[in-house]
Amino acid sequence: QVQLVESGGGLVQPGDSLGLSCAASGRTFSSYVMGWFRQAPGKEREFVAAIRGSGVTTYYADAVKGRFTISRDNAKNTVYLQMNSLKPEDTAVYYCAARSGVVLSTTSTGYNYWGQGTHVTVSS
Repeated sequence: QVQLVESGGGLVQPGDSLGLSCAASGRTFSSYVMGWFRQAPGKEREFVAAIRGSGVTTYYADAVKGRFTISRDNAKNTVYLQMNSLKPEDTAVYYCAARSGVVLSTTSTGYNYWGQGTHVTVSS
């Protein structure tokens, strides 16, 4: 079992930066692929980014490539999402998720464990 707790959401203006964190329980954090997803009001949950256990391999959705960076600190059982040049369309509830193995899944059904989500609002 893995428990995930996100933090760091808030209200920012367009063009600002914001960092999210996701703390995980358990002793085998480094064996999990970690992903970030988001869900805007009235829309389906969508993939944002994923990172393998070693932290070397990452994958991003086209909508955030070049603006967002996913990283992890296995010693702290934490995965991060640094979001730069934020746009109003980035407004959503952001969720972190975990799956065992090495596949960088981009679908929500590919992940076994989910956090409760943190709200990010980008508005002037």
